[in-house]
Amino acid sequence: MVKSTPHILDARRLLCPMPVIRTQELITTLKTGEQIQVECTDPGVIYDIPAWAKVHGHKVIETREDDYEYFVVIEVGEAG
Repeated sequence: MVKSTPHILDARRLLCPMPVIRTQELITTLKTGEQIQVECTDPGVIYDIPAWAKVHGHKVIETREDDYEYFVVIEVGEAG
């Protein structure tokens, strides 16, 4: 499995469903085990991206909020 510094996806100022769509687009270019950190300003991503990741076989490593910004770190699963 590949372990690396997370790829960063800046999805700030995008509203649902765009952060999830952009996450999906980036993940299709990555290998199993690589990580992506999605950075958003839409609070819904804390729920939407983990739900999407679970359905598609990816692992959520971390979700957090920092001063009205939201971060989700995902490890690409076999389905990626």
